Amino acid sequence: MPTDLNPYGGVFGGWLMSQMALGAGSLASREGKGKAVVVSATDFAFPGAMQVGDELSVYCTVAATGNTSLTITAEAIARERNGEAETKVAQGTFKFVLLDDNDRPRAVAANGS
Repeated sequence: MPTDLNPYGGVFGGWLMSQMALGAGSLASREGKGKAVVVSATDFAFPGAMQVGDELSVYCTVAATGNTSLTITAEAIARERNGEAETKVAQGTFKFVLLDDNDRPRAVAANGS
């Protein structure tokens, strides 16, 4: 959408990061079986350019598990709108902390609500 573009007409890197955070958050909640909030985002790179109309896929993997946290790597792949060509457009790492019903950190192994 036009609001997701940078001043040069390309897809804004911040929009890509937000889509990656949504994908990583979904995995964190599923793996942690409850509420998970992002506490850091690091190691971002944008090796390719995404064009308006491209389809975006975000692939996430749990890279590390702490006492109350999950570190998740995310990779964003754009597929051209009218073809099959794919380009890696972003990658980064998110750290999530699992929270209990009182919004306090809880152990990864504990069941969520």
